[in-house]
Amino acid sequence: MALPKIVSGFTVLPVAYPHSRHIIYAKAHASSSKSSKSTFPADRTLFLVNVPVDATERELSLFFRYAGTVERVIFDQNDLDDTELQGDASGSGSGSEDEDSDAPDSSMEVDTEENAETRPRKNRKDKKRDEPAPPTVVPLPTSPHRTLRKTGAVAHLVFLDSSSLSKALTPLPKARSWPSSEELRGLARYRALYDEQRPPLDIVKAHADTAMELYEFELAKSRRQSAYRKGEAIVDEDGFTLVTRGGAYGKTLGGGVGVANKQFQATGKTGSKKKKESKEKASFYAFQKAEKQRKAIMDLKKNFEADKARIEKLKQSRRFKPY
Repeated sequence: MALPKIVSGFTVLPVAYPHSRHIIYAKAHASSSKSSKSTFPADRTLFLVNVPVDATERELSLFFRYAGTVERVIFDQNDLDDTELQGDASGSGSGSEDEDSDAPDSSMEVDTEENAETRPRKNRKDKKRDEPAPPTVVPLPTSPHRTLRKTGAVAHLVFLDSSSLSKALTPLPKARSWPSSEELRGLARYRALYDEQRPPLDIVKAHADTAMELYEFELAKSRRQSAYRKGEAIVDEDGFTLVTRGGAYGKTLGGGVGVANKQFQATGKTGSKKKKESKEKASFYAFQKAEKQRKAIMDLKKNFEADKARIEKLKQSRRFKPY
């Protein structure tokens, strides 16, 4: 059965795979917003629907190479930056003004640098010592993989000239084969992704060690920049030393002055635990053990006689007496 050439205003573009066939629907891009016109020129932008889920920018550029040179490929309009959506119209007009305004500043910077060189050393300001550079974290090995998108994904192709758009919208006489690229696909992609997520142990160890070094460096830097110092007193506006609890290092600031705990401040009692009363140990002596055993035997006999009497009473109360 032959495929229709146009469906609801979209040109049908069949794609041939080695063991299957795919359909892409193409249409000239049309937008009413001014910001979109600067990003997607109406006379050079091709709107595609049902793009293959594993398609890349290079593969789409090679597929539409028969129509013309593709300037760029945009898969999702939401991924664009705000500056791209606003367009380059305002930026081109203000660029010359910015360059003119920056010209005198550059000359002033040159003058200041020359004055600094001719200035005597004793008048120069001493520069602060550079802080030690933070340790670099050893990254885990990564490799680029093709992005898998949702079924029925859309894309915008911006051609270099307007004549390429009309060629791309011309129905193809037969299915065009999908170009191949160096990026892995199918099972090979998942194998490479599996190996990437399980790097060698020595690389993982190096990554963890450098990450801990960076954490300790940042922690030490924050402590140096902190307003609290161990052993330094906190003085209020009137000049009195404040006695505070805890602190940046878990000790009282200001020379280690002791402070009562919260329980003592609330109740006036210390938090010492009550001493347990000593109890006499049972079965410590030999006569205590013998007395305990004799009492247990007497209780056992007493319970046995009580159970025996209760059973006799139950037998007499039975209505049916076979014997």
